[in-house]
Amino acid sequence: MPSTALDSALFRDMFGTPAMRAVFSDEALVGRYLEAEVALARAEARCGVIPAAAAEAIAGAAQSLQLDWERLRQETENVGYPILPLVHQLSEAAGEAGRYVHWGATTQDIMDTGNVLQIRAALDLVAADVEALRGILAELAARYRDTPMAGRTHLQQALPVTFGYKCAVWLSGLDRHAERLAQLRPRVLLGQFAGAAGTLASLGEDGFQVQEAFCAELGLNQPPVTWHVARDGIAEAVSLLGLVTGSMAKIATDVMLMMSSEFGGEVMEPFVKGRGASSTMPQKRNPISSEIMLATAKAVRQQVALMLDGMVHDFERATGPWHLEWLAVPESFILTAGCLHQAKFMLSGLTVDAARMRANLDMTGGLIVAEAVMMAAAPRLGRQHAHDVVYDACRAAITSGRTLAEALMEVPEVVDALGGREGVERRCDPANYLGLAPQMVDRVLAGRRGG
Repeated sequence: MPSTALDSALFRDMFGTPAMRAVFSDEALVGRYLEAEVALARAEARCGVIPAAAAEAIAGAAQSLQLDWERLRQETENVGYPILPLVHQLSEAAGEAGRYVHWGATTQDIMDTGNVLQIRAALDLVAADVEALRGILAELAARYRDTPMAGRTHLQQALPVTFGYKCAVWLSGLDRHAERLAQLRPRVLLGQFAGAAGTLASLGEDGFQVQEAFCAELGLNQPPVTWHVARDGIAEAVSLLGLVTGSMAKIATDVMLMMSSEFGGEVMEPFVKGRGASSTMPQKRNPISSEIMLATAKAVRQQVALMLDGMVHDFERATGPWHLEWLAVPESFILTAGCLHQAKFMLSGLTVDAARMRANLDMTGGLIVAEAVMMAAAPRLGRQHAHDVVYDACRAAITSGRTLAEALMEVPEVVDALGGREGVERRCDPANYLGLAPQMVDRVLAGRRGG
């Protein structure tokens, strides 16, 4: 029976996705090891290190290999690593050519290369999800470019913004993550073939040539030097997942707060009958996707810390830190996939209540644009005097329960400075003090279009 949320029949598709789990399944992992072994044999045959017929026999054996999984499990537990047990079975299946399996390689060469192949496939899935989310957020930003709402700092209303501006801020982070995903690939997608202490001593003068051919077979970059104990590339990949899910957690936090009763449901997660329901309170519509996004992001951040700790290796082959990757890498990618899946569902069907946003924007009676009034009056009154007069009007409005416009109408010098009663009303309308928020939306969307 499954024992964790990542493979539980109940929870696995809340915290992960079938596609990402498939990338990191036992079958896929062993398949990547075999892919690396076949690539090594073919590279060595191309370089004249082993017979070409032996390489093809090894490739054929890997293709038709019927693994004894129980034997592989038992030998792995005994040896501590799965490669030697796998080499035993592959060598037996290859017959006479089996003597050339794993020629000149060490266990970590094959395991690292197999893991990099998994990471490449996993990054493709993450990149596809990020691109889909960029499209969803771009559409939201454009649709709500001019929809005014309260901007909030320290959980209090500050100045007006637009909901499109908020979506553009979310989108800008994903735009940068898309860049990071492309930029890290050359640093992360490196083949690993270097032998026992990383010096390629077992192949002599043929070492670099075989290494280059090996990496070419797999479509990986050839490293300038062995990275057995230089784990920054793997750590960078997981750290990026921490950044991506961190951005998702920011979005989830905003959505959860805007869904709260006190905010009147400025936005709501998509309605699906029964989703987010309470067992005792029929009226509830809980932010389930946002909650899962927040939880998965927190879990990935813990794995980032684990990976940074795992970078501390001793000498040329380490005593233990490498094993942390076996735990952290699959879990980080699966959790990230779950987080992105929930984000796509939530944002693609997000319900936006522009009327509620406007009502909340008006709830201070214009106090949210006191700065706008002050700055408009400053050219006539001077900045400091305008501040003091508007400050007094704000206090009067708050204590009397009137709007800011009503309080200002009783201050003739302000009315005169703003161009009469109509000018006061215009300056006190939050929708007229959006700054460059709509234009910032345009800039983000233009950057996405490439100009």
